Amino acid sequence: MKKLISTIGILLIALVTTAILSVPRPAMAADAAAISRDAHAALNKLYESELVPRLLRDKAKAVLVFPSILKAGFIVGGQGGNGALIENGKTVAYYNISAASYGLQAGIQEFGYAMFLMTDEARAYIDKSKGWEIGVGPSVVVVDAGAAKSLTTTTAKDDVYAFIFSQKGLMAGIGIQGSKITKINP
Repeated sequence: MKKLISTIGILLIALVTTAILSVPRPAMAADAAAISRDAHAALNKLYESELVPRLLRDKAKAVLVFPSILKAGFIVGGQGGNGALIENGKTVAYYNISAASYGLQAGIQEFGYAMFLMTDEARAYIDKSKGWEIGVGPSVVVVDAGAAKSLTTTTAKDDVYAFIFSQKGLMAGIGIQGSKITKINP
């Protein structure tokens, strides 16, 4: 019985790995110009589709945009992607986001992630940290449809507002996850 369960587990892991590798997706941004172009395009798409990001745009000190994060897993999972820090409409730095997770989870998903840095402290923290772990440092509020209805430029008092957008695929489950954002030199 144990051998059967272990064989099934190995087959499922192989199936998930095959699915991850065979999903068609755009090539990862290989250079700074491509990362910047993709980040600006994703941010413009977010502005077109959502009101609150447009409202926060002028008050934000900077926006950290990850246009494409790929997340996949079966029991053990991971995610990653490259992005750009945009300040006054110009790209000023490049970052990578990565995470590992463990728990009851299965699937593959691609999504975009934009973090509006609203305070000077949040903007300074991303420059001085050697790797920003979400949950450590500035407070991050993930804005969903419910929170967006009551958020205005006068009620926006937190350090960072994060938006998840352009979701494709399906990822289900419960797990423990930590994300780390690190500055890169593409």
